[in-house]
Amino acid sequence: MTRFSILDLAPVNQGSTPAEALPHSLDLAQHAERWGYYRYWVAEHHNMTGIASAATSVVIGYLAAGTSSIRLGSGGIMLPNHSPLVIAEQFGTLASLYPDRIDLGVGRAPGTDQNTAHALRRTLSGSAEDFPSDVVELQYFLNDAQPGQVVRAVPGAGTRVPLWILGSSLFGAQLAGMLGLPFAFASHFAPADMLRALEVYRQRFKPSEQLAAPYVMLGFNVCAAESDAEAQYLRTSSLQSLLKLRSGTPGQLPPPVENFAPTAAEQAMIAQMRQCSGVGSVATVGKAMEDFISQTGADELILVGAIYDHKKRLRSFELAAEAASNL
Repeated sequence: MTRFSILDLAPVNQGSTPAEALPHSLDLAQHAERWGYYRYWVAEHHNMTGIASAATSVVIGYLAAGTSSIRLGSGGIMLPNHSPLVIAEQFGTLASLYPDRIDLGVGRAPGTDQNTAHALRRTLSGSAEDFPSDVVELQYFLNDAQPGQVVRAVPGAGTRVPLWILGSSLFGAQLAGMLGLPFAFASHFAPADMLRALEVYRQRFKPSEQLAAPYVMLGFNVCAAESDAEAQYLRTSSLQSLLKLRSGTPGQLPPPVENFAPTAAEQAMIAQMRQCSGVGSVATVGKAMEDFISQTGADELILVGAIYDHKKRLRSFELAAEAASNL
């Protein structure tokens, strides 16, 4: 059976603050646990006023402390911003505090603009091209320490925190297959290469100590409500936010609008994501998820849905869980 999870960027509404957004994320995680979602991930982005999850490992600890069983993790940690040792220590600490509940998804993008990437100052010479070796180094620090090993992650060594490769292109698919790791594809915002990436990953997968067979999780946009019309209205918040991001002017999550009228170019951009979206009533969302799973053979869907009204956002994920249970 397909698993269902949630990806949360801890959205900051217009006129709001991260101090309000983060408790909303905890509230959603607590509800998600009760509704039967399998895992709850947060993502690393920097210098974005509408996203409160930049300190991803800190947010995961906050969510883990307020829940009891749901898996928590990163979707993802942008590894070019960090040394593998530091991430091994952070997630080793989380795994020590919350055993068998922590995932570590890693990506090779900086998760921000070039000026901010420079300000993060990991190294003067590191780049995304180092990503494969960084992943292997991260595995090394999370596995059992070897005799004579000079540098150890403490905590971290021996925790074997499950690693995931995140991607939106064929590169991540190839790396995940080669290393025998589960693969999470960002189809919710970059669906163009999805089917080809899944084919490459499955063809090139080599069993590993962590994983015996390919395992794919796909991003899927969800906005569920009592009616299709209400859901389409609520969805305009995230669509406005997406279009601002793509135009280079990201901001806080705006309220929904009536008579949303994107340009022809914007409509084409939005249309690309429809194959990876379910917007509407329980029946409409359920049919969209069923068709998407049939098309892709996904082992897991990670649902994404920024809605301006927190109670409406909770209701959306509750209805999505209902739709998933009927599949």
